[in-house]
Amino acid sequence: MMIGFIGLGIMGKPMAKNLLKAGYSLTVNDLNKDAVAEVVSCGAVSAPSAKEVAAVSDIVLTMLPNSPHVKQVVLGEGGVIESMKEGTILVDMSSISPIVSQEVSAALAKKGIVMFDAPVSGGEPKAVDGTLAIMVGGPEASFAKVEDILKVMGGSVTLVGEIGSGNITKLANQIMVAANIAGMSEALVLATKANVDPEKVYRAIRGGLAGSTVLDAKAPLVLHGNFKPGFRIDLHIKDLQNALDTASSLETPAPISKTVIDMMKTLSAEGKGSDDHGGLIQWYEKEAKIEVRS
Repeated sequence: MMIGFIGLGIMGKPMAKNLLKAGYSLTVNDLNKDAVAEVVSCGAVSAPSAKEVAAVSDIVLTMLPNSPHVKQVVLGEGGVIESMKEGTILVDMSSISPIVSQEVSAALAKKGIVMFDAPVSGGEPKAVDGTLAIMVGGPEASFAKVEDILKVMGGSVTLVGEIGSGNITKLANQIMVAANIAGMSEALVLATKANVDPEKVYRAIRGGLAGSTVLDAKAPLVLHGNFKPGFRIDLHIKDLQNALDTASSLETPAPISKTVIDMMKTLSAEGKGSDDHGGLIQWYEKEAKIEVRS
């Protein structure tokens, strides 16, 4: 089976490497030629365009920044739709608007191409380890054809419904992650301002009801002022905007998402958009005029 992989960024590059380690044949493409060269050095073959990746692939995986990039790579001039064959499969692992996933899928279906939306959660560390949570939307009848491939990159792979439901699930995930990070930030700044050691506060509460995967992943980094991106603030802004747009279209409230995105946009405007989303604590630190550091 020939697999194409388009999009070798922070997440896509280690995901592609894990497929190579598992023995899959991979043809790759990305605008970043250094990333392409690195993956080629691990055994992949490069192609000069998305169309040429698709021409030699049975299954094409895309891992791109946002909805416009997916539409361009899949449906635009020189896109995969121009060369994908009937019966082949596109798995878009980008975090995009579920409405766009449905639009792209409908266009592909006219050529007999099956599409799944399969966004991921876990950030760069889990992309490297191959333990991502992968949320999949698409036809159950074809899921078996991609499940083993996804399991190489994910610790959990769940088919949650039809096309678009993968990205609905990812938006739900990102709302909860944002709320967790905001709550952690608010709490640790409060403790610090009250002259209580924030690291001891973290250790005291992590085993109780307030404990979470987010807390254990982000608190140690925040306590040492480490905002090296595993998942950038600007990317979380993108996801929360997709969540807000979707909530608006469904006429459902999203006040937490609105509050957190406003804080993240403030940080981005201050040049911190490339910080890890755990860097949200810097908004609270600035307001409280104190830094949380152990």
